[in-house]
Amino acid sequence: MYLMTHGLMIQGCTSDAGKSTVVAGLCRVLQRKGIINAPFKPQNMALNSAVTQDGGEIGRAQALQAMAAKVPLSVHMNPVLLKPNSDTGAQVILQGHSIGNLNAMDYHSYKPKAAQAVFDSFQILSEQYNNILVEGAGSPAEINLRKGDIANMGFAEAVDCPVILVADIDKGGVFAHLIGTLECLSESERNRIQGFIINRFRGDIQLLQDGLDWLQEKTKKPVLGVLPYLHGLYLDAEDAIHSDVVAKRNAPLNVIAPLYPHISNHTDLAPLIQHPQINFQWVKHKASIPPADLVVLPGSKSVMTDLTWLKAQGWQNYLKKHLRYGGKIIGICGGLQMLGQQLLDPDGLESDKLHTQGLGLMPFSTEFFTAKQLTNLTGRLNLVTAFPPPQVKGYEIHQGQSNFHEFPELKPAITFSNHQTDGLISADNQILTTYLHGLFDETEALTSLLNWAGLEQVDAFDFNSFREAQINRISDCFEEHLEIEQIVNILQNSHTTTSQSVSHKC
Repeated sequence: MYLMTHGLMIQGCTSDAGKSTVVAGLCRVLQRKGIINAPFKPQNMALNSAVTQDGGEIGRAQALQAMAAKVPLSVHMNPVLLKPNSDTGAQVILQGHSIGNLNAMDYHSYKPKAAQAVFDSFQILSEQYNNILVEGAGSPAEINLRKGDIANMGFAEAVDCPVILVADIDKGGVFAHLIGTLECLSESERNRIQGFIINRFRGDIQLLQDGLDWLQEKTKKPVLGVLPYLHGLYLDAEDAIHSDVVAKRNAPLNVIAPLYPHISNHTDLAPLIQHPQINFQWVKHKASIPPADLVVLPGSKSVMTDLTWLKAQGWQNYLKKHLRYGGKIIGICGGLQMLGQQLLDPDGLESDKLHTQGLGLMPFSTEFFTAKQLTNLTGRLNLVTAFPPPQVKGYEIHQGQSNFHEFPELKPAITFSNHQTDGLISADNQILTTYLHGLFDETEALTSLLNWAGLEQVDAFDFNSFREAQINRISDCFEEHLEIEQIVNILQNSHTTTSQSVSHKC
């Protein structure tokens, strides 16, 4: 069966060139124009993920892009997700579900199966949406990864998809990046590129014009726009930590979180980072740990390894002192597991350690199982700071199971709408633990948690509205600085082909 759909792929000269942001912005621009569309990323490597309505796991960037397009999240928007758990290995998520851990060489051998999943998902998505914006991964000029490529030009060539190439001028050498990338491509791949977008430009565009004219003359390809550097822009990160967290020295509440090596779903903390009354700080490797009102231990893709790191950095003694002086602690997912008595891994799912002592600050223990919990949930936060209890919305995504039920004397952190409970609150009301990602996203829940942490007068902060405003900000910028009609024409004049057998082209 062959289907015809309109597709446009955004590729980048480098990692972090802005591909995810460009796709998100274009998704919203098209949505504003009444053009129903969906995002697609064949292969993603990231530790920030989301749970879809169809009960699977995709990269956080694709979730944001779906929000921008105002369409439901689907596992087929990101059929291959690689979640690194070491320098040479990763958990492989195929169409939303883990197939286990593979090292780099094993994954190379597994690629034909991954490719089939990619093209199957693209076909399924094409049956639902007539316009698909595709995001590449890394750079198409990575020669060592060209064989069997499903992330960049290998995919574009297989489905006959036009490409726009994005370069980040803030890194320097933007023209060399663009020309060098073209030189690494085959003739058919170069012909597939329909134009360029230059991202993160600071200054007067007139000072760049000579270079733009030279680039268009040299390549015979149009520059479809120069996007300005948007100061203070904050979108859900695909993987990297936002390095430009602005210290708010006069803020009444100090919040810190350890930046451990395998941190995952750190986007959970975005509402804290953006809240005007919070001075937030990531505590990096070998950095001194500052005093704080609230410490948040976020998720981890390798809990035992990160727990060892945490202890080596002096956090165990710090947290004990923090509690003695009345401080509060929140542990989310992997952070929850670290706060318990012990972690058991009989099947070696997390590491080669079968048993690790936790921080010992909560009574429960955790055991890792092959099956992963993937659930979207709504519930009520069980804190005494607000009545009725505020609503929370989010998702669980974990393999560890903790024995909360053995401690009925402790209050559960959350009661879900299905009457199940999650996490525990310590007897002295100083520690809250939960598996729920998105804990801080709802305004009333965030207010209640900050009251609990010691902030008496909390300014209401609607993070969901904040995220929506950020998406609209980039879309406004795109409509002003990109050749939108030309880009829409490239998309709608394309005739991308999908089929069950297309993967033999890769």
